[in-house]
Parts: sequence; structure tokens; C-alpha cells
Amino acid sequence: MECIVLAGGLGTRLRNTIGDYPKCMAEVNGKPFLRYILDYLTLQNCTRLILSLGYKHEVINEWLKSQQYSFEIVPVIENEPLGTGGGIQLALKAAADDNVAVLNGDTMFNVEIVQQLELHKKLGAETTLALKPMSDAGRYGLVNCDDNNIITSFEEKRAGAQGLINGGVYIINRKAFLEHRLPEKFSFETDYLAKFVSEGKFSGFISDSYFIDIGIPEDYNRAQIDFKEKTL
Repeated sequence: MECIVLAGGLGTRLRNTIGDYPKCMAEVNGKPFLRYILDYLTLQNCTRLILSLGYKHEVINEWLKSQQYSFEIVPVIENEPLGTGGGIQLALKAAADDNVAVLNGDTMFNVEIVQQLELHKKLGAETTLALKPMSDAGRYGLVNCDDNNIITSFEEKRAGAQGLINGGVYIINRKAFLEHRLPEKFSFETDYLAKFVSEGKFSGFISDSYFIDIGIPEDYNRAQIDFKEKTL
């Protein structure tokens, strides 16, 4: 299983909490958040990892020198910010598998990626999103699916919303994605997902597994407690 982790974020909203570090290197119980992501991928039987890096990539590469994993780790570096879509596109060009798992480096969604991949292949989807049911989804916006797990629409963020959110774990058909010939810099959410959802090629894998996004101080602080108590 070939995987991509998007680990180039600046962590602007965490700057006062973690200092001048890449967001994926924010410490949770004395370990970089990226360490938990890589341990999770080990359990998911990842065989090759492409790390999409940007801001302060030297910090991440230096830390990796002291780590050992069963899978090959290939850094791909953005020389300038390319947006969420541009980062994925650049990393996919370094991939070899037909279908590649893509994860955000600041989010832990403990889904079974093999099962997500199975659904992706069964439906012949171009991209399959891992979706998390939320009683308060106001921070994220909603994803709507039909009875066959095909994504039909995305809703903007709104207070009090409840339903399925995009959990930031994707299975992407590399060839189909690259055939869109998208620009070098673009938003994955706006310029890809929202733009092409009407074609019916996106599917949703629903999972109520543990989820946390450390992008804001409140949830970053909650992770300190959660990761001490949970076996992820």
C-alpha cells in the first residue's frame, strides 16, 4: 500500500502554542504528531510513504534520520506553497501504485484503510473520502452521500450542523486524478472535490473511528489527553 502524508503546513493558528515549527512536528506527549501518523501507517501495512513537505522541511528530514520504519520514506518538497491540491498532485507524480492513500499530517482519523481501499475499488471510484459522523460539524462543513456511497454534494460550514465530515483520509486513483491536468497551485477541496463532485466519481467510506484535527489550540491540547489514554 502506497501512502502520501501532507506534512508541509505552517501551523499558523498553533504558532503561539508550538513555536516556529511545521505543524506535523507539534509535540503530543513528548513526540511529534507525525510520529503517531507513521505508527498508524505501520499498523495499516503501508509499504511505501511519500512525504509531501514544504515549510521547514529540514526539521522533518533531520528528525527522520533517527527513526526506523518498515516502509520506504520518500520526501517530496514544495519549493513554494502549492495549496492542498498542488501538494497532492506533486506527490502523486512520485507515486507508482494505481490507487494511493493520502492523509493530512495534522489529523488522526483511525480508519481501516484496507477496507476503504476495497470500497474504492468495488465502486470504481476516482477518489474515496473517509467520512466521520459528527453531532457538531460546524467547523468542517458536511458531505452528502446517496444510498450507494456516492458523494452527491458538499455543504459550507454552518453553526449547529450535524452529519458526515471529510476526515482527511483519501484513496485517489492516480491516473484519473492527473488526467484532469489541474494547475500547479490549487485547492483540493474547492478546485477538485467541489468542482467535479457532480460527475458522480467520488465515494464515501463512513467510519466512526477516533478522529482529531490538531489545527487549533483547543484540539491540540485535547490531543495531549487523548493520546495518553488511547491506543491508536
